[in-house]
Amino acid sequence: MGPRSATLVKGRETRVVMVDGETPQSQFGRIDADGTVYVRTAAGERTVGSWQAGSAEEGLAHFSRRYDDLVTEVVLIENRLASGSTDASHVAGSVKRLTDSLPTAAAVGDLDKLAARLEVLSGKVAEGAEKAKAERAAQREAAVVAKTALVAEAELIAAESTQWKTAGDRLRAILDEWKAIRGADRKSDGDLWKRYAAARDAFGRRRGSHFASLDAARRESQTAKEKLVAEAEELATSSEWGPAATRLKQLMGDWKGTGRAPREAEDTLWTRFRAAQDAFFARRNEVFSERDAEQRNNQKAKEELLAEAENLPIDTDVRTAQAKMRDIQSRWESVGRVPRDSMGDLESRLRAVEEDIRDAADSEWRRGSADANPLLTQMRNQVAEAEQRLERARAAGDKRRVKDAEQALDSKRRFLQLAEQPQ
Repeated sequence: MGPRSATLVKGRETRVVMVDGETPQSQFGRIDADGTVYVRTAAGERTVGSWQAGSAEEGLAHFSRRYDDLVTEVVLIENRLASGSTDASHVAGSVKRLTDSLPTAAAVGDLDKLAARLEVLSGKVAEGAEKAKAERAAQREAAVVAKTALVAEAELIAAESTQWKTAGDRLRAILDEWKAIRGADRKSDGDLWKRYAAARDAFGRRRGSHFASLDAARRESQTAKEKLVAEAEELATSSEWGPAATRLKQLMGDWKGTGRAPREAEDTLWTRFRAAQDAFFARRNEVFSERDAEQRNNQKAKEELLAEAENLPIDTDVRTAQAKMRDIQSRWESVGRVPRDSMGDLESRLRAVEEDIRDAADSEWRRGSADANPLLTQMRNQVAEAEQRLERARAAGDKRRVKDAEQALDSKRRFLQLAEQPQ
């Protein structure tokens, strides 16, 4: 009956422990009488150490445990690669160290099998390294492409954008995006960074130049508006209502056509400018209110004179009517101006009464001694002709002719009145 045995499994390595008689370590090693320990491989035996501390079985078990430690390392590497929890390049050193250590390893066990497993691992590491290399290359290329796009955008902003705040915010965002992109090669990254930095600096200079020009323009606007305010404040005390009001309106147009001053100065100058305008128009409105009241009183006075004139005894006593009309005309002229919208109507009504009196006087005269005084007849005819010319001028709407005709008629009427006075 042969010796009994039991099978133990540790990781992927199966080890047989003999229960009776010879141990399995003797398959891969031995200890000679002087304690030298040998391991058997396909290349032959080699010395792995010396054992003096106990029996040969205990010595082989000790060196077998060292072999188990090597197997454990290999199993851990295999598991890490299989789970994908590590990059092949991270275990490449361990695989090479273990492979290089096997020819001199002080261990007893199936070193040939372990070497084969390490060879498989070396192939996987090499394959993984190539894959990682390709991935890194792709990552570098993608990083360069992404950063190139960011640089191109920055250069476009630097060359063209005038949306200063938005563009400045975008350049800062580009920098944050740049920092988040990993994997570009050093040379490409350096060259692209120089382009980005140059674009950012160019934008900063252009923006600075713009705001410097804007500040200069605002200072010029401030000077111009200070002059407008000074003139408006001078006009605020003027009593030449029409010219001053016209000029203030022109100043407002000039103000709107002038660019903005610096904000604080703009607000202060505008407050002064509006205060000057308000002061002038408040004074003018007060004066105009008084004048309007006076003109309304004048209108009432002329309306009373008209009522008096329109009630003259023209049909019954033209001589008396003429005399009273002259008095009414004198008082009419002494009354001041009336509101413009009523002026035309009042003057028209007065002229109508004058014409009625004149017509009545002419009719009476013609009924009397028209032939007794040829000179008076001639003068009355001239007055009538002058009146006709005036009416034709008014009908034609010719202001110059109207003015000339009124002057001629007035002159002829005065001569006629003098001629008609009793001697």
